[in-house]
Amino acid sequence: MSTANVVGVLWAASMFAWFFLSALYMQLVLGYGPLQVGLSFLPANLVMMALSVGVSAKLVMRFGNRLPSAAGMLLVAAGLAYFARAPLGGDFFLDVLPGMLLLGFGAGIAFNPVLMAAMSDVKESESGLASGVVNTSFMMGGALGLAVLASLAASQTEGALAAGVEQVAALNAGYHAAFMVGAIFAGAAALLCAVGLRAGVQAPAHEGGPVGAAEQAP
Repeated sequence: MSTANVVGVLWAASMFAWFFLSALYMQLVLGYGPLQVGLSFLPANLVMMALSVGVSAKLVMRFGNRLPSAAGMLLVAAGLAYFARAPLGGDFFLDVLPGMLLLGFGAGIAFNPVLMAAMSDVKESESGLASGVVNTSFMMGGALGLAVLASLAASQTEGALAAGVEQVAALNAGYHAAFMVGAIFAGAAALLCAVGLRAGVQAPAHEGGPVGAAEQAP
């Protein structure tokens, strides 16, 4: 549970900042309007929803919590790293959509196993408390991550402006730095998932063989 909550803090720190800073990148650097910015997030959200509803649960049943959560976090880190190289005159299909899809796939795969890992060792009588702790971890991580990465972006932008860089290029440099640190957060979360979470694979019941642990439970 402790590992899953730390993963939740790191994940939310990177994801909340990505939503905020990528919207600023598209609006202030690429010149997108508000409607274009909103629609740009649609592919990632659709992928995230589709994977969370069906595929993620099947992956957990097949591989347990550890592998899907670690793989998902790595995809999130790759998506953020992709945004960290987004150019000034970026094209949506080449410079925005691939990173969006990586983040959508990663979040869709990892969300369920991380939550399940956080609740797996909790007694039924304490499930409400544990759920509250998990949600608090996500909210706290998102707030702190956004504050830290937005401040980092602003600091890098101010430094670039002081060095004589044009405003749009300075803004982009600040976003690059924030996206890269967000990728590091997600990479650290992937490492924690790989080494700190239990696999949690349930043994299937075989005909004539021993009954699996899940079927023995009342």
